[in-house]
This record gives sequence, structure tokens and C-alpha cells, in this order.
Amino acid sequence: MNWNNSLSRRGFIKLASGTVISMTVFTLAGRSAVKIVEAAESPGSIATDITKTTKNTVNSGRAKVFFTNNINIKGLTNIYSYVNNKIIGKTAIKLHTGEPHGPNLLPVTLIKSLQSTIPQSTIVECNVLYPSPRQFTKSHREVLKTNGFTFCQVDIMDAKGNAILPVPGMKEQISQGIVENPDKHITEVSVGNHMLDYDSMLVYTHFKGHAMAGFGGSLKNIGIGVASKEGKKAVHGDGWPMGKEFIERMVESGCAIADHFKGHITYINVLKNMSVDCDCDAHAVPPVCNDIGILASTDILAIDQASIDLVYKLPENQRHDLVERIESRNGLHQLEYMEKLNMGSREYDLIQI
Repeated sequence: MNWNNSLSRRGFIKLASGTVISMTVFTLAGRSAVKIVEAAESPGSIATDITKTTKNTVNSGRAKVFFTNNINIKGLTNIYSYVNNKIIGKTAIKLHTGEPHGPNLLPVTLIKSLQSTIPQSTIVECNVLYPSPRQFTKSHREVLKTNGFTFCQVDIMDAKGNAILPVPGMKEQISQGIVENPDKHITEVSVGNHMLDYDSMLVYTHFKGHAMAGFGGSLKNIGIGVASKEGKKAVHGDGWPMGKEFIERMVESGCAIADHFKGHITYINVLKNMSVDCDCDAHAVPPVCNDIGILASTDILAIDQASIDLVYKLPENQRHDLVERIESRNGLHQLEYMEKLNMGSREYDLIQI
């Protein structure tokens, strides 16, 4: 057992070559330390060995986050197979389809190949609040065509109205005086009413920076991306203020959406083309850091925590701009507040496949 203040270079190299690593994470970005246990090498058949290692070696009390550095069709479809156990029935695939000709968008071929293997699956989006052709359903559909999303149906979920989801426990906490500044929080969120048609959701996320949230991971993908235009107004607040209160409303929105699917929701983060800007920025700056890989988990907090930890492990000259964006927007508060709302675990086993 090895205690370090961060994931060692040796440990990271072993991860990339097939090690299963248990990480009790207090974030590389600053709370305490990362406890690393090199659990087992994974020789031979990956599928067989990873199953054996997960059951017999990796601490089952922590969340499991699967990792591959193969950012290709095989890598994506393979990693999805480890987290799709409870994806049933009609499935919504939520992704950020981006502004027209967005410079850093993920390759459409990746999601096209995965979507074709998921029965009864549909890509879903919602209209946006900021000035954009994606603000209105008709022009939003034109952007979808421009960006190559013509291979399957795309459901703009708020095209014909809204539905209201409660934020679990928030109304009770406010009434009991537990929540400070209750007028700065939300007790419910408006989503597109088509969302109620789906039994499961796959949250497929391009992990990158974000102008307001610091970073955009799985939480941002649903907390903002699944909210309807009315829901986005409530999450952003009057005047679009930045800071902890905005981030907490975004997390509350994500909590309501995750809770709605009652466990029939899973998450994939693709750490590629990681600009400091979101795909909602039509003129996003080019990335300066290397691509890392693909993560998958059924735990929304664990996957975003693991993504952050891997970004912070990049060489300083690569991570500097993205870390500055994250910290200048207080983005790590997403993880703190998700933990407070019991949305998942910051302690995880990072499992190479």
C-alpha cells in the first residue's frame, strides 16, 4: 500500500498499461491525499480478468469507474458493456450536439456506432437559452443536420412543452431551515416533457471546460442540458450570476433528473479535445492538453471526480489553462455539492479495461 499526495507517475503508467487501481479520492485539486492500492495486473483476456479482479480484489465498497485509453469505436462500445446492466426499454442518449461546425466536437462516428447497438435508443437534446440557432426547435434541427446527426432520430425533448421534476428532499430541507439562502436554490426543475417517454438514460459527455461551471462533465450534461429553456432560466437565475449558488442549482437540477430514472441511468465521459471552452461556444479555443481516454460508471459523482483527477495529473504545461478555468469558476464545488446531496461517491476504484 502506497500513500502519496498525488497519483504517482509510476502508478499512472501502470494504469495505462492494464492495472486496476483503487483510489480513495480526496481530489488531487486540494483536500488531502489520494490513497492508491495497486490491486492487480490484467494479463490475458481483458473481459475475463477484469470481471475476476472486480469481484475478488477491488474494494466493492467504493464506486467503480472503468477506464480505457482507446478513444475509438471499439473502446467506446467495450466500456459501455461494463455499465449498461440497468439500461432497459426506451433509452435516451443525452449528449451535447454543439454549435454549428463546433471546432472541438467529438467525432460523430463514435456515438453513431454505439447508438446503433442500443435497442430502442434515441439521441435527445433540449433547446438552449443563450442566443444561438439552437434556441428554437426548427433552427436547432438544422444545426443537428449540419453537425452530422442524421443517422437516427434526435428528440428535442422540450419542443412541445415541459414537465416538472422535484429535487429530492430539497423542499423538506428548506422547510426545516437546513438550507441557507433558500431563495437561491430550486425545489423542482422543468424538463422537456418528452423525457417522461423514456425508461433509461445514457449520459454521453464530452468532458471539457465551461465558462460558468468551470468544467462540463456528466453533471453539467444533465443539470443544464436536460433542463428545458424554462428549467435553464431557473438554474441560471436572473442576470446569469456565476459562483457557488449557480453551481448548486445546477447540481440540484442534475439530482432531480438522475433520481427520476431510479438507477436506470449510466454515464460515459470522453476526455478528448478538452478545450477550456464548452461546445456551446461556436469559437471555442483549441485544446492544449493531450487526450486521455474514456471513463464509464453508474456513479455520476465518481465519474466526474475521476475525470478531474486525471486532468490534474497531466503535465503542468498541458493542464494549466484547463485547471485555471476550473478553479477560477469554483468548478470543484460541483463535486462537493454532489457529495452533500448524496448523489454518489468521491471514493472509487479506477479499473483499466
